[in-house]
Amino acid sequence: MLEGLALDQNEKEMLEHIVQQMETERGLDRAAAMADMRFRFIQRVCDETVVKPQESKEHLRSRKIDQVLTGKYTAIPVFVLIMALVFWLTFNVIGAWLSDLLELFIGWLTDLADAGLTALEVNEALHSLIIDGVFSGVGSVLSFLPIIVTLFLFLSLLEDSGYMARVAFVMDKLLRKIGLSGRSIVPMLIGFGCTVPGVMACRTLPSDRDRKMTILLTPFMSCSAKLPIYAFFTAAFFPKNGALVMVGLYFFGILVSILMALLMKGSLFKGEAVPFVMELPNYRMPSVKNVAQLLWEKAKDFLERAFTVIFLATIIIWFLQSFDFRLNMVTDAQDSILAAIAGVIAPIFKPLGFGDWRISTALISGFLAKESVVSTLSILLPTTEALSSILTPLSALALLVFCLLYTPCVAAIASIRRELGGRWAAYVVVGQCVIAWVAALLVRTVGLLLGFV
Repeated sequence: MLEGLALDQNEKEMLEHIVQQMETERGLDRAAAMADMRFRFIQRVCDETVVKPQESKEHLRSRKIDQVLTGKYTAIPVFVLIMALVFWLTFNVIGAWLSDLLELFIGWLTDLADAGLTALEVNEALHSLIIDGVFSGVGSVLSFLPIIVTLFLFLSLLEDSGYMARVAFVMDKLLRKIGLSGRSIVPMLIGFGCTVPGVMACRTLPSDRDRKMTILLTPFMSCSAKLPIYAFFTAAFFPKNGALVMVGLYFFGILVSILMALLMKGSLFKGEAVPFVMELPNYRMPSVKNVAQLLWEKAKDFLERAFTVIFLATIIIWFLQSFDFRLNMVTDAQDSILAAIAGVIAPIFKPLGFGDWRISTALISGFLAKESVVSTLSILLPTTEALSSILTPLSALALLVFCLLYTPCVAAIASIRRELGGRWAAYVVVGQCVIAWVAALLVRTVGLLLGFV
């Protein structure tokens, strides 16, 4: 556009000075300031020419609520408080209680099956497969279903009430500072549920630059598949501070994504984000039908994964840890095929405090599906005491940070490859593993310096 005006250098510098002055006075970047001026002009014209009926009660109520929920000084603190309350209710009250009940039921069912198989004198290998593989592996993952459903109950209530649209509006100014527009918050929020639809949702972004950046940042959001991992380790090592650890992990993932966005903005994706304009809906009571449908879809997706990918991964892990290279059943898992394979990469994690071959195995299985980390550890380390024998609270925290940041699952990588190509997908796998390793090392080092163990 500037080239078409054929301006000389002095005129260009004068225009740039005027634009910078406008940004300073309005507290907005040039794109947002131009949009603001256009809409203010439209508002003045409408005020002078359009005769409006009396303001509806819904709109009046929404404007009053927005004075707090989207206020200049209250929006971010209120958002943090709302999310902290959601996590507390999910992981310390409702979800935790329901999860404990389901875990008791699965334990009773496991004992019943174990007694039945013993009475029938079933073959030792088959007995081990059913009890140690299927029930211990898949059952341990299923016990976290109530937590996932509870979390998405609250998130769907916020979405259907109209609050999540306000979150996108509030975050626009912050996202612009890291090179993105408010539109990018929607795929990222979806990424908290699952990375795959989060990546797919980036197709709606009008700018190719914003789309690529958002796709690369979405895997840093903590997807629901990681919830069983968080719940598993917090229950074992941080039972009194579960909600705090959960909130910390979520916000740490957001912090890392911000740092990566700033790095990308100054290197791979230079330029400005496109302007963001959206209409905020009135607040409304959430629809029971919409909420129930979303919960059913999430529960169905989780159960399908539990009885397909996770089930297959569980059987593979059971086989590898039950047999040696001569296909003889082993009495000690240390002599198994799995121990030999995982032992090769275990030294990589030794500086992080979890250089045990069983942890390495769980991380490898997590590449198939993040829930498989829990099912694998439930097979290899069936008791809390066994887990505590190889991990300290500090190394468990470092492991949680690693699980938060390392490569997303195969399905997510396939989605990224479909959207951006194989080179970018490979970058995500390698890059996130490196970032996760460095972050976990940083957490452990800081913990040791502060005297934690």
